[in-house]
Amino acid sequence: MDFDRELDVKGLNCPLPILRTKKTLAEMTSGQVLKVMATDPGSVKDFQAFARQTGNELLAYEEKDKVFEYLIKRK
Repeated sequence: MDFDRELDVKGLNCPLPILRTKKTLAEMTSGQVLKVMATDPGSVKDFQAFARQTGNELLAYEEKDKVFEYLIKRK
């Protein structure tokens, strides 16, 4: 899937991946897609909750070699 920006938060633990994602999304325009790469296993639940609470859409996520990749569409 296509994305407009990419954010690498590998090696960071909660809450830093969410905080950096929130900051990056604030710099983007509505409808743009952000790809986030994280290694924190707890980030799956964190990003699901983040999407519900902020209204941004979690389009997809998957794990590849202990790296979690998320695609988030800005509201």
